[in-house]
Amino acid sequence: MFRFKTPSKKTKEIMSKVASGEIADSNFEESCIEKISRLTGHDEVRITSSGNNSIFIALSAVEGDVIIPDQGGWHGFKQIAKFLNKNVITLKTDLGLINPNDIDDLEVNDGSALIYTSFAGYCAEQDTKSIAEHCKDKNIMTIEDASAGIGDRQNRLGKHSDIIIASTGSPKIINVGSGGFIAAKNGEIFTETTMPQKLSKTSEIVCSGIDSELDDVEEKLEITLNATEYLKSHIPDSIHCEKRGLNVIIPHEDAKSIAWNLKKTLTTDKSGFITTCPNYNRVKQKAVAIEIKNLDYGCLEKEYLDRILDEIRANNLQ
Repeated sequence: MFRFKTPSKKTKEIMSKVASGEIADSNFEESCIEKISRLTGHDEVRITSSGNNSIFIALSAVEGDVIIPDQGGWHGFKQIAKFLNKNVITLKTDLGLINPNDIDDLEVNDGSALIYTSFAGYCAEQDTKSIAEHCKDKNIMTIEDASAGIGDRQNRLGKHSDIIIASTGSPKIINVGSGGFIAAKNGEIFTETTMPQKLSKTSEIVCSGIDSELDDVEEKLEITLNATEYLKSHIPDSIHCEKRGLNVIIPHEDAKSIAWNLKKTLTTDKSGFITTCPNYNRVKQKAVAIEIKNLDYGCLEKEYLDRILDEIRANNLQ
C-alpha cells in the first residue's frame, strides 16, 4: 500500500509542543520570514492562513486586468479575481505551458498582472525567468504560485516573479496542513492590502510547522522531481515528458475507466494519487494524472515507482 504524504514527524512534534505551551518563547513567524526571504530572494514576506488567502492579498493589489493561463493553473485564480471584480484575460498556452512571446501580443490595461503556477498542471516547469522579462517589458506584474516550486535548487522557480505566493497545506512541498505565505520584491503591495492581511493572520502553531518544513524543503522537492523524472523516462507519451514536474499526465480517451482500475490496485492509506482530466488545474483533455507529489517520500523509491509502471503497462496506458 502507498502512503499519502503528511507532515514530517519533526514537524508534528514541534507543532504539538507549541500547541501545548511546552514551547512558548520562540518567534517562529520571524524565523519563517527569514527562511522564505532567503529561498525567494524577496525582502518582504508575510505568513498567511492559506494559499488562497495569499492569492487574495496579491490580486487585491492589482489595479488592472488579471491574466491567467487557459489551463494548468489553479481554479482559485479566476474565482478570486472575479470576486474582486477584476477583469480576467485568458492566455492561450501549450497544455499549460506559457510561451513568453505570446505575452508581447497581450492588450491589457495599466497595472495588470499575470498569475500562474511554477509548474503547469504540476507537470512541467514554466520558464519563469523569460516570463518575468517579457512581462516587465509590457509593464505587467508577475505573480507566481510556487506552492510546488519553492526550494528549487536550480534557482529557476520561485525567484524571478515580482510576487511569490504559496500554500503550505497538504500535500504541498511545505506540508503543514494549513497556512501559506506571500513574498514580494518590495513592500508596496502590503501597504495597499492591510485589510486582507488582517483577515489572513495565522497562528504560531502553523508558523512553527512551516518553519520546520522549510529546513529540508529543497531536498524534498529534489526527491519528488527525481521520482517523476524516472517515471517520465519510461512513459514517452506522457504530456511534457521532457520537462521537470511533480506528476505524470498520460493522455487516453478512456481516462476515467483506466483511472478507476489504477485506484483499485495502487491503493493508499488515505487520499489517493490518481486523478483524471480534463481538469483546468491540470490539462483540458482526456488524460490520467499520476500525482507523485501526493506520496510519502518513502514511497518515491524505485520499488514503488516500478510498481506504478507495472500497473500503467497492465492498463495499456504507456
